[in-house]
Amino acid sequence: MENQWTGRARDIESFKVMDLLKRAKALDALGHDVVHMEAGEPDFSTAPLIREAAHRAIDQGLTQYTPSAGIPELRLAISGFYRTRYGLDVAPERIVVTSGASGALLMVFGLLADPGTTFMMSDPGYPCNRQFLRMLEARGQLVAVSAEQNFQLTPELIRQEWKPNTAGVLLASPANPTGSVLHKTELAAVAEAVREKQGALVVDELYHGLTYGFDAPSVLEVDPEAFVINSFSKYFGMTGWRLGWIVAPEVAVPQIEKLAQNLYICPPAVSQYAALAAFEPETLALLEDRRHQFELRRNLLVDGLRKLGFKIPLMPEGAFYVYADASHLTDDTFKYCWDLLEQQHVAVTPGLDFGTYRSNQFIRFSYTTGVDRIELALSRLADKING
Repeated sequence: MENQWTGRARDIESFKVMDLLKRAKALDALGHDVVHMEAGEPDFSTAPLIREAAHRAIDQGLTQYTPSAGIPELRLAISGFYRTRYGLDVAPERIVVTSGASGALLMVFGLLADPGTTFMMSDPGYPCNRQFLRMLEARGQLVAVSAEQNFQLTPELIRQEWKPNTAGVLLASPANPTGSVLHKTELAAVAEAVREKQGALVVDELYHGLTYGFDAPSVLEVDPEAFVINSFSKYFGMTGWRLGWIVAPEVAVPQIEKLAQNLYICPPAVSQYAALAAFEPETLALLEDRRHQFELRRNLLVDGLRKLGFKIPLMPEGAFYVYADASHLTDDTFKYCWDLLEQQHVAVTPGLDFGTYRSNQFIRFSYTTGVDRIELALSRLADKING
C-alpha cells in the first residue's frame, strides 16, 4: 500500500514533540514520574466560567452546525476584546472564528500561497507552518535568525531574502520556540518591508496575553491589512477545545469563509458558546493571575538553566518557552532529549523540531508545569550533567 501514498504525505515531517509526548505518556502509564516540559499546553484547567458556559450550551441544545465564520456573538465579543485590550476598532465582519489556529493557518495559506510559491518565516520557528504549506504544494522559505536578530525576521533580512516566488512573510510575536517579541516600531518596519515587495503579511499572535512586564502590540496597530492568527488555546487555556480566529481584510473574508465551509463546515459549536465566557471580567482576572504565575516560572527556569551552563542570551519576553543553547553538553540535542526522557524522565523538545539552523545545539523547555516540577526537572538535569 505504501506505493500509493502521495509524495506530499511522504514529505510531511512528524511533529517531533508529539512523538516525545507519546513516549512520555507511555512512561507515565508504566508508573514513572515524568516531568512534562515538552508540549506547549498550559497545565491550568479551563477557567470555571468557560466550563459552565459549555454545560449551558449543551443543556440548551446548542450543539448543531453554526455559521462557518462563527456565531455572531463570538465575532462581536472578539471585536470588543480588540477594543478594550488594544484600543483597536476591528469590525466583527473581519473576524472569522476557526477550528483552532491550525485551521486558521491552513486557510490563510490556502488563500495566499499558490503552488510553487513560498512564505518566508524564521528558522527556528513553529514546525507545522511549513507542513501546512507543503500540503498546498507551496513551501516554507526558512531564514536563519539568531539572538543577534532577537530570533526574528528583520526588514533587512526580508529585503535580502525575497525571491521572485515569495508570496509573503509569516511572523510570530511572541514566538515559539524562543519567546521573542516584535515591538511596535519593529512591527512597523517589517510591515513596510513586506509592502515594498507587494507581499502578504501574516502574523501569529497566539501568545498575546502571555508577555511579561508589558502587553505585546498587535500588527493591526501598524498595518490594518495584515492577516492575524490567534487562538483560545494559550492565554485563554482552551487547548483541547480547538478554537481560534483570523482577523483579515474585509475583502478576504468571503474567500476564507468559503474555505471553512469546505474544510470543516464550522468551528465546534459548544466551544464557541463556551468561549463567550472567556471575555468576562472574572475570567480575564483569573487569566492575568495565571500570567503572573507563568512569569515566576520563567524566571526560575531561566535562572536554573543558566546556572547549569545553558546559554540563554536573551530573556524570553513572552509565550512559555525557553530556547536554550546546550552546546556545552552535546552536539546532538535530539539524542540528548531522548536520553533525558528515558533515563531521567524529563521530557523536553530538541531544537531539530523547529528548523535546521544550529538546531542540534538547542533544547526548548516549556514552563507549563508548576514551580515544584520545574525544580525537580532542574535537579534531575543537574544529576545527568554531573553524573
